[in-house]
Amino acid sequence: MNKKYDVVIIGAGNGGLAAAIGVLKAGKSCLVVEKHNLPGGFATSFVRGRFEFEASLHELNGMGQGAHTGSTYALFDELGVVDKIDWLQIKHAFRLITKEEGLDFTMPIGPEACVEACKKLCPDGDKYMQRFIDLSINCAEAMNYIGQSKGKPDPQVMQTKYADYLACASYSVDEVFEAEHFPKVMQYVINAYWSYLGTKTSEVNFAHYANMTYKYFLYGAVAPKLRSHEMSLAFVERIHELGGEIWFNTEATKILLDDKGRVFGVSLANGQCIDTRHVIANCSPHNVYGKMLNKVPEAATKLTNFRRLAGRGFTIFLGLNKSPEALGITDHSYFIYDTADANVIYEKMKKLDSAAGQATVCLNHVHPDCSPKGTTILYITSLFMDDVWADVDEKDYHKKKNEIAALFIRKFEEATGAKLFGHIEEIAIATPQTYARYTGHPQGTIYGYESQPNDSLMARVQMVNEDAVVSGLRIGGGFGERLLGFSSAYKSGLSEAKRTLRDIEKEAC
Repeated sequence: MNKKYDVVIIGAGNGGLAAAIGVLKAGKSCLVVEKHNLPGGFATSFVRGRFEFEASLHELNGMGQGAHTGSTYALFDELGVVDKIDWLQIKHAFRLITKEEGLDFTMPIGPEACVEACKKLCPDGDKYMQRFIDLSINCAEAMNYIGQSKGKPDPQVMQTKYADYLACASYSVDEVFEAEHFPKVMQYVINAYWSYLGTKTSEVNFAHYANMTYKYFLYGAVAPKLRSHEMSLAFVERIHELGGEIWFNTEATKILLDDKGRVFGVSLANGQCIDTRHVIANCSPHNVYGKMLNKVPEAATKLTNFRRLAGRGFTIFLGLNKSPEALGITDHSYFIYDTADANVIYEKMKKLDSAAGQATVCLNHVHPDCSPKGTTILYITSLFMDDVWADVDEKDYHKKKNEIAALFIRKFEEATGAKLFGHIEEIAIATPQTYARYTGHPQGTIYGYESQPNDSLMARVQMVNEDAVVSGLRIGGGFGERLLGFSSAYKSGLSEAKRTLRDIEKEAC
């Protein structure tokens, strides 16, 4: 054993970086070990030719601006990184295009603008949009109150102030909209963001979905000027300011337990052992319990096997040799679906060649100078809801990924009228295998464990202490209680840091 640390964090992804700052701010010593040579995990960028591509972030919600800031801004401010990042405000929420219903609708930003846009969409569309916003705010305020009361809210307060939350929190998005008699077209428009959670609307918890969606509608979204890697570097800088250490090119291979099943150290691939009583693992529980522990508690095995892996990522990174205007790319954020019914698209995404849905971003519309003048950066992202890439023979892999990429590009052209083929200067294609290799996530999932009716955000938050089945070990980030997503991973990492600090306090008593 070498130097002893109060906490060792495995993985310098979003959750791990946030956890490190939380530990260090409390005056505890902390070491972060990261097997890659760069911080951030998904929050990074890479260069092909004369283009620097964003690895995964489309936009970050909950920031706001001026006097109207949201929960993500408050989180970054608490961590001391908000002023270290150059933020760019995105002008519109999204453009939704669906083939079957013939929808082509652009959602603006701001509650008044959203309500006015929906007024033109269908009779009483403004009233339904306002009702959704009101429900969302009530749910968000109730969740904040429950958190502040440390899981023991006053029933009278809940009944009088948060009646909408009590009525909605146990139900899916579809169930709430049906109970509220929302017209189908309003459901389709509000549900456009469903692929950001990767769970069909018949299963995803309404309070969870509303808490994410209304932040886009009310506060808009932002993007870091220098890609998400700028965010990761800001976190690293803050960790160093607080006296923390990050060891890159350093893989943790084992979490060491004593004969009572308590953490006492971390073993590294280079043979070194680090002395610690507390570990926060910013990585998949599949890897933690399947590879890093010699003895796994039965409860951990059952829980991990019960949970369902969420969407496996597929992304096409395009560097185009003409400007967005010349190509006919008019918007920053597109949702393009074969049908507006999220449940149908979800099932289609279990097939290899459907290309049924995509979330596509043109970075130039938020950052005109992100690529050389007269060029365009475009990202097309989709999900596979089953491990269908495992059936692709190795010798057919490159051909198959090119075929599927071409299918997505054609669907974007057909939906928007833009012309991409013939103007592709650089292209990189990330399949689930790519993400599995880069992040270590099983089957290349980019969304952790899928939200299910009995394993939703609400259920996980209430049962988070039961997830800590190994004394001294907590799991944060995208596989934590808040599920995957940039802001969720940061919040999860900080939450696990605070829980670990409470564990340390108990040991001292």
